Amino acid sequence: MTADERAAGLPRPEDVDSWEGVRVVRVVVADDQAVVREGIVMLLGLLAGVEVVGSARDGEEAVALTAELAPDVVLMDLRMPRCDGVEATRRIRERHPGTEIVVLTTYADDDSLFPALRAGARGYLTKDAGGEEIVRALRDVTDGRAGLSPTVQRRLLEQLLERGEGPEPAGSSGGTGPGAADPAVTAGPVAPEADGLTERETEVLVLVADGLSNQEIAGRLRISTATVKSHINNLFAKTGVRDRAQAVRYAYQHGLVRAPGRRVT
Repeated sequence: MTADERAAGLPRPEDVDSWEGVRVVRVVVADDQAVVREGIVMLLGLLAGVEVVGSARDGEEAVALTAELAPDVVLMDLRMPRCDGVEATRRIRERHPGTEIVVLTTYADDDSLFPALRAGARGYLTKDAGGEEIVRALRDVTDGRAGLSPTVQRRLLEQLLERGEGPEPAGSSGGTGPGAADPAVTAGPVAPEADGLTERETEVLVLVADGLSNQEIAGRLRISTATVKSHINNLFAKTGVRDRAQAVRYAYQHGLVRAPGRRVT
């Protein structure tokens, strides 16, 4: 187990007493490449709170195993023979709505991302994701939240901006609170006292909006990953957002980020 996993409170698989009360997430892994599929199964087997109940070589097998085993989550590759991941996701969500889908793929382009989300995937990760990120996505989707990588969150926000659904221009009328743009702040960066955020919490929020992971934020700010998580939990509570995707949207709406990859100065 890594230091990040220990900091996240993830117990060791062999330490049964420490996670006896934690609900185990039952997972089916679907990937057409045997080496990749077996590697994912082996990785998940080392993580506490996760049980791999089956593995599939293509989408057809993933659909059949879901019907047979009723897993909590299918960890789904996209490009597979016979039935690809998008079609398998659509069938599973239609026939077995109690099973969530987390895509785990090499591809993060729009032609892969958006069809998978429209088909019903609630999570989307690329195959460079670490064990902690995969476990977090599995937990998020089973708890009713989105399990999206920071890069995917950022791309979704870019799409909102491109469609004119980003921050309201200064002087426009609208509601107040975490979900609405405030003309007083969209003209510049959020002041440290906005919504009670400290200067450090504001800085962490900007880096979340830039698509950085917790580990990357820790390296950038030269603080521990546990401290980053503490700051994120605090800013979530203060701004009223529930997850990283909403935090990124909040940052755009409140003027922390004006355009993809560029902060307000």
